[in-house]
Amino acid sequence: MQLDLNLLLALDALLEEGSVGGAARRMHVTSPAMSRTLGRIRDLTGDAIFVRTGRDMTPTPYALAVRDEVHAIVLRTQAVLAQRDALDLSRLERVFTLQCHDAIATAIGARLLARMRQAAPRVTLRLLAEAPTDTSDLRQGNVDLELGATTPSHRDIAHQVLGQDRLVVALHARHALAGRKLTARAYADAEHVIVSRRGRLRDPVDDVLAAQGLSRRVAASAPTSAAALRFASETDLLVAVPERMCSATLKALRLKSLPMPVSVPALPIVAAWHRRHEPDRAHGWLRQQVQAVLAEFTTAGPL
Repeated sequence: MQLDLNLLLALDALLEEGSVGGAARRMHVTSPAMSRTLGRIRDLTGDAIFVRTGRDMTPTPYALAVRDEVHAIVLRTQAVLAQRDALDLSRLERVFTLQCHDAIATAIGARLLARMRQAAPRVTLRLLAEAPTDTSDLRQGNVDLELGATTPSHRDIAHQVLGQDRLVVALHARHALAGRKLTARAYADAEHVIVSRRGRLRDPVDDVLAAQGLSRRVAASAPTSAAALRFASETDLLVAVPERMCSATLKALRLKSLPMPVSVPALPIVAAWHRRHEPDRAHGWLRQQVQAVLAEFTTAGPL
């Protein structure tokens, strides 16, 4: 029997995406072409691979049993076939797409681009806003690297915790609370603006306050940290933001920062990427550059 490696790649895509349409987009082919490929896989394995349950496609027991092994073989094959020559950064022409929180983009964007272009002057950096909902952009190849605070759960998404930050309370220097120690009660009694991509008027800080029998008045929400900090600079609203990621904006707007008067967990900075990129030397270099730039912030002192 002559094995077509493309069938193995297609089977891996089908099992990861869970649909013919998703696998087709992943493989950059049409849905009818992927349907024909699924038919060839069925003929080869003697298994249906997927069965329809209502509007969904459910993998068969055989498909579930071989999924991890198929994925491991594909990754190993990619590593074996990857170009082993040294990466020539001076000739690298590549567009790297990063998706991240606006505070991270503001903090590291310019530094990251300068660092990358010093070694690889032909690279281009695209920074995308953090999506308001979970997306499959990493799996579909639309994004090279995501930076956020959430650990991915999909088995095909690799991740690394690159550091952490902590929340502080930002307020203008003339605010009545600026010159004294901020208590939980005084914090709760003030008015607030919160950062929410979805326009929510509540965040985890409210849960911490509620556990102490306190509540706060959220007067506004803003979609980005930069916008919320502008609110704080021109009003008496308080805003909780990541200290190190927002340090430059705090300074530019001449805002004071005070420690949070309630205990909130540190914010991890998590890099996530699809495992298909692991044999890619250029992608590995990108991850190294991001880690190096973030280290300038996250190792600036103890949290």
